[in-house]
Amino acid sequence: MFNLILFGPPGSGKGTQSERLIAQYGLKHLSTGDLLRSEIAHQTQLGLEAKAFMDRGELVPDEVVIGMIRSALDANPQAKGFLFDGFPRTQAQSEALDALLAQRNEAINVVLALEVSEEELVKRLLNRGLTSGRSDDTNEEVIRARIVEYHKKTSAVADHYRKFDKVVMIKGEGSIDDIFNALCAEINKRQAA
Repeated sequence: MFNLILFGPPGSGKGTQSERLIAQYGLKHLSTGDLLRSEIAHQTQLGLEAKAFMDRGELVPDEVVIGMIRSALDANPQAKGFLFDGFPRTQAQSEALDALLAQRNEAINVVLALEVSEEELVKRLLNRGLTSGRSDDTNEEVIRARIVEYHKKTSAVADHYRKFDKVVMIKGEGSIDDIFNALCAEINKRQAA
C-alpha cells in the first residue's frame, strides 16, 4: 500500500493534481474538503457546524476531521493506497493519522508539498470563487485569513514529517503537466525503493 499526503495552501492545485495522481496510481482520494462540502450540501449538523468555521476562514476542529478520516479508511479496506488531500493540517492530526495507519501496519510514504506565492493563491481562489459556489472563495479578506491560518497551523505538519525525511517541496506554479510530472517523479522514486 502506498500512502501520500498532497500538501499545500488553499488554491495551490491540490484538487487538480489529486485527480491526475489517483488516475495514474489507482489510489483512493481522501479529501477532507470534499467530505466537508458534501456534509454542507446535505445540510447535516456536521456540515452546518463546519460551514460556520470555514466562512470565518478557520479550520474545522480536529475531532470532526479525524472521525471522517477514520470512517473513510474503514470503508476502503481493499484500497491500493490513499492520497490525503487537505489533511492533516495540524500536528495533532499528523499524529492521529500516523496512529490510525499504524493500527493497519501502514504509514505515510511521502508528503508532497506544493509551493505557490500568496498573490498567485489569492488570484486563483478569487477566480475559482466565480464558479465554485464556495463562499470562502469570494472574499479576498477571508482568502488571506485562510492562507495565514494555513501557514500558522500547518508548518508544524511539515516539521513533523521532516523528522522522518518524508517531505518533498514541489514548485506549484507553472503548467499543470510540469507540476504533475514533478509529483510523479517523487512517487516513482519511493515506489521503486
